[in-house]
Amino acid sequence: MAFEKISEQSSLYNDLEKKSVRELLEDINTEDQKVALAIQKIIPQIEKLVTAIVPRMQRGGRIFYLGAGTSGRLGVLDASEIPPTFGMPPTLIIGLIAGGEPALRNPVENAEDDMEKGWQELVEHQVSDKDTVIGIAASGTTPYVIGALREARKNGILTGCITSNPDSPMAAESDVALEMIVGPEFVTGSSRMKSGTGQKMILNMISTSVMIQLGRVKGNKMVNMQLSNQKLVDRGTRMIVEELGLPYERAKSMLLLHGSVKNAIDAWKNSKI
Repeated sequence: MAFEKISEQSSLYNDLEKKSVRELLEDINTEDQKVALAIQKIIPQIEKLVTAIVPRMQRGGRIFYLGAGTSGRLGVLDASEIPPTFGMPPTLIIGLIAGGEPALRNPVENAEDDMEKGWQELVEHQVSDKDTVIGIAASGTTPYVIGALREARKNGILTGCITSNPDSPMAAESDVALEMIVGPEFVTGSSRMKSGTGQKMILNMISTSVMIQLGRVKGNKMVNMQLSNQKLVDRGTRMIVEELGLPYERAKSMLLLHGSVKNAIDAWKNSKI
């Protein structure tokens, strides 16, 4: 029996071209509201995956995201935001997309159909059993992802996946399957919509909770963020003012001297011992 893809089912809406802009926006928003509720149902599975990832990263492990098209781009996006947000090196969470760098902006023909390429790319990154490989595909049927997960699992590597269909071939190769059932897309089959929104939300949940568990947040603040522009320097300065009660300019000098909010606060407190 053929694998049924809920994500490919016909939209619940029809005659879209006849709708007003207001109707289109309201209907899209109605569908978007279903995404968070679908993810709420799988929080125990997300917790299971994050709980397994943290000790691996504490031993020097990494997270690899693999996907094609929208799914791959979202993995690369989440990975690329870790260094500026949490001050971590770009080698700890790595996004791989079928077709490589050109696929970030343009479709690469047949790239996602190569069952061996994903694993080859992981091997090039010297993947090990300390690492975690997370496949991302709304359909759950992308060969590039399935092949990588299958070989990763054979080599004792923790595997997970994010998909919009239950009991998919991709889930069968995953230790922890995150199956968010968001239903048919507003535009039939356009998985960049609800499925993409849900993937982004789950990636945020995974990476943010992992970074917090690794000590990269203090209180509720990004104390290890990179100081890559004046806005972030100002934000960091205000964190130090709030934490230590220093005048703004003194706090700013401390921040620029030590390179991060955490280092500046630690240095100040150590100087007072």
